[in-house]
This record gives sequence, structure tokens and C-alpha cells, in this order.
Amino acid sequence: MKNFRAGVLINRKTYKSFLPNPLRRGWVIDDMQVLSLLSRADRELGRLDMYSEYVDIDLFILMHIVKEATQSSRIEGTQTNMEEAFLSEGDVRGEKRDDWEEVQNYIAAMNEAVGLLGELPFSTRLIKRAHKTLLRGVRGERKLPGEFRRSQNWVGGASPGDAAFVPPAHTEVAELMSDIELFANDAGDDIPDLIKAALIHYQFETVHPFLDGNGRIGRLLIPLYLVSKGILKRPILYLSDFFERNRASYYDNLTRVRAHNDIALWLKFFLAGMAETAQKGVRTLDAIMQLKRELGVKMDKLGKRGANARVLLDALYKQPVISPAKIASLIGKSPQTAYSLIADLERDGILKTMTGARRNKIYMFEPYIRLF
Repeated sequence: MKNFRAGVLINRKTYKSFLPNPLRRGWVIDDMQVLSLLSRADRELGRLDMYSEYVDIDLFILMHIVKEATQSSRIEGTQTNMEEAFLSEGDVRGEKRDDWEEVQNYIAAMNEAVGLLGELPFSTRLIKRAHKTLLRGVRGERKLPGEFRRSQNWVGGASPGDAAFVPPAHTEVAELMSDIELFANDAGDDIPDLIKAALIHYQFETVHPFLDGNGRIGRLLIPLYLVSKGILKRPILYLSDFFERNRASYYDNLTRVRAHNDIALWLKFFLAGMAETAQKGVRTLDAIMQLKRELGVKMDKLGKRGANARVLLDALYKQPVISPAKIASLIGKSPQTAYSLIADLERDGILKTMTGARRNKIYMFEPYIRLF
């Protein structure tokens, strides 16, 4: 790592673009702090993956994906929160519609990409499919969804000449992305998978292969890679929350690699985030189990209404935002019975209204959402 060189600046007359060196090179990891953090991150991910086998993880997987979608999109400036992401389109206020649609596309892109891992390897083809879904019908729909850019892009500033960072020329994108794919799938290089995940994310953000959506796709690649390598059985670990809370360090560390060849600092930041996020994941799953036990006791105290409440709670773990009409349909009872059940659950702090209107109220499973 002491001999690491990130790349070179290429003079383009009115600006300079950064051409990264390929990922496929001789890697020697000789920083003990990196190796120590790698060991810790491996250990914490192993605990998270093992813990997920003891709970009905499919019941909670959507919550993880929705949290990732809202946090990753927030880094790009959208303002949709978790409970709003579960609303149907008709319940979203007009001024929030664009942000809501982008979050929905991120959820769809993640679900589609994970589903395709059984058919496709971790590859540029998979990345393009996810990108096409991400930009479908939203603000970036005219920026070549599912296709690598065919022009120069830049980060910050009004033009490449005053930009904070200018990625490589579009003519170099295909070869650099092919290098990422080959690096990701080379089983004979002996590079630890978590180190690879960190390097892939850095390189993808440096190449910036699309005209729009690079940040979101780059962050989506992390859980995709972990699942593709069998490190996680299900996509239950996402770093966007860590990146959002440490946004300045996130961008500074990426920039420092290119400006000072300091790949070690980026690896330390990434691995520390991986370990911290895995620890939080275990705590969240444990808190869910505790919540289920506590609510089970409360349901027992509802007497005959407890059966309806249990049916509703089972649904709320998958869809924690719900309308009275949906509740009536779920329990197969009249609207009056549904409202009586809502009153019971509001009194116990299980349901909380999201809207102030007397009619067409929407309720959320507040203690569950709060865990995420």
C-alpha cells in the first residue's frame, strides 16, 4: 500500500480529468491498522449474518431496504423519510412527489438487482440494469438510464474548468468498468472481500460512469457485492446511514485517495463503517425480537380483540404504514371494528397517526419504525 498510486491527471486544455489506475494490480496490504479493522469488520459481519438466521429476516428485509433508499437518496438531497416511503402515491403531497418517486425507484433497483444475482454475476450488465430502474420516470430519466455516459461529467462547479472533481473521459469508462468487473470476480487474487468492496466503491465513484445516479448506484453496489460473495445471505447491511452521518469525512477520504494516494485512510474509514453498521444491525434485530415479545404480552391483554390485533401486527412488520380501510380488510371486519382496534393500539403507543386530517387518516407502526 505504500507504493499505491491512484492515477494521473490528464490535461484536456480547459480542464484536467482524473484517470484512475486499474484495480487489477499487485496489492500488498501492510498497514496493521487496516488489518485490525478488517478483522473486526469480518467478525461483526459474521455475527450479523449468523443472527439473521435466527429471525424471520424476510419479514424485516423491506425495512432495511427502505432505510437504505431514504438515506442514500438523502445524501443526494431528497427529503423523503422512512414512513413517507411506505405511503401510496396518492397519499404523497405534491411537493414531495419527486423525492418519493426517486426513493421508490431505489427500492425497486435494489430488489431487482438482488433478485438477478441468481442469474447474473456481479457485473456491468447488472449495474446497468439497476441504473435503468433507478432513473425510470424520474428527474434523471433523460440522462441515459442504463447506459454509460457519452460525454464528460464533473462534480461541483458550473463547468469542468471550475469543478471540484472531473472523472475520466467517457471514452475510458467502458475499459475501467470492465476492470472493476474482472477485479470483483477474480477468485485467485487472495484480496479479502471486504477490502475489495471498499476498493470497488472507491473506483466506481472515481470513474463516475453515468450522467446521473452515480452516488446511489455506488452505494447500492456494496450490499450487492457482499451478497454475491456469500458474505451475507440477504441484503441486510447498508452503509448509506454511516456515510450520511459522516458525510464530510466520506467525501474527504475519497478525495484524499486521488490527491495524495492515501488508500489506507479510505480503507480504515470504510471498514470502521462496516463494523459499526453491522453492530447496529445486530442491535436492531435484537430490539425487534424484544418488541415482538413485549407486544405479544399486550395482545394477550386485549382479550377477544387480541386475535385481530395479532393479524394486524403481522402485516405491520412488512408494511408499517396503513389506512383504516386496509386494516378493516386485513382483519375481515367492519370499519367500526377497525377503528376500535386502532384506538386500542393508539392508546398502547403501537399506532400513531401520520396525518392530521379527520378523514383519510394514515397510521404508522411507530415503535417499529423508530428502531430503524
